[in-house]
Amino acid sequence: MNTISMLKDLAIIIVFAKAFGLLARKCKAPQVVGEIIAGLIIGPGLLHLVQLTDFLSEMAEIGVILLMFSAGLETNLKDLMHTGLKSLLIACSGVFVPLIGGTLLYFAFYGTAPWGSEKFYTAVFIGVIMTATSVSITVQTLRELGKLKGEIGTTIMSSAIIDDVIGIMVLTFVLGFKNPDSNPGRVVISTLLYFVLAFVVGILIYKLFKVLDFKYPHTRRIPILGLALCFVMAYVAETYFGIADITGAYVAGIILCSIQDSEYIAEKMDTNSYMLFGPIFFASIGLKTNINNMTMSIFLFSLGFVAVALLTKIIGCGLMAKVLRHSNLDSLKVGVGMMTRGEVALIVAQRGLAVGIIDSVYFTSVILLIICSSILTPIILKVLYAKDEKTIPAEG
Repeated sequence: MNTISMLKDLAIIIVFAKAFGLLARKCKAPQVVGEIIAGLIIGPGLLHLVQLTDFLSEMAEIGVILLMFSAGLETNLKDLMHTGLKSLLIACSGVFVPLIGGTLLYFAFYGTAPWGSEKFYTAVFIGVIMTATSVSITVQTLRELGKLKGEIGTTIMSSAIIDDVIGIMVLTFVLGFKNPDSNPGRVVISTLLYFVLAFVVGILIYKLFKVLDFKYPHTRRIPILGLALCFVMAYVAETYFGIADITGAYVAGIILCSIQDSEYIAEKMDTNSYMLFGPIFFASIGLKTNINNMTMSIFLFSLGFVAVALLTKIIGCGLMAKVLRHSNLDSLKVGVGMMTRGEVALIVAQRGLAVGIIDSVYFTSVILLIICSSILTPIILKVLYAKDEKTIPAEG
């Protein structure tokens, strides 16, 4: 792909994403909904103006990394520690229920299979795809609503991060069925080692940034070094520990969230995300969708796949939040906030395709799930938070 074509694609994405983002806001919907729809319109599904290239995929990856870094920066560490155990329980329930639901869905469409058979592994892997939560859409929506720093927002963020770790462990166990070189025990150990390393190194990095922040307050070198830390943590997480890079980026944000200039760093990151990387990431979700080759059988399975994936997250996470004594409305917010799927689900599906556990026809179902969850989640969250405002008594 030549440079001129890249510039053309970037111009089209930015213009359409911002235009539809503003249109969505005019319609009282979160801006990210419009950006996703823009990607669907300009992509192979409709206008064929832009094809998702390796370059755009890499730019989109940077976009989600920056988004998660900003989310970490805006996290209240005290709230995170306060919701830690709750988030763990919500995440566990949010993995277990979709895993069972996806497996049963496959059996309902194609019949049951004995333990250890190829068909059984395929059914389980359909459930594994459903376990993956992508909180980036929810993060952006909560930021637009001004609710990211609240208890519910922090609970969703914490649960999603833990969900990601558990999902990776489940993925590795299932891949072990097909790949004898995959060692589940090694994954558990490497995951624990990463968080131990992140804790120890994080304390040292926090102290270093605190000194730099004291000597050079509100200077551009602080966000520049913070961005470098974000990329390093994301790279180390993915390359050496097998954990998603977005988890590393979020951890980097957590490390810096308590320094004096954390808001200044977040402000600089938000500028980059708003102007370029954010629109590319959200539009890329729409660009990945091509519904032209869908058959009736795949369409029906996809409808079931989307419905089960969304409902099992709401049920699993929402019921656990209710058990943990959240109100009905807040429990529903947690469940809805956890139902988005994105890059993690795509990665899981691609790895399943690579080892032959699932067939390529199921990839359409995953794409539709990502589109539906990415569009529905912001809209439903906005409605739920609007109910909160209605219950607040007027002053005077």
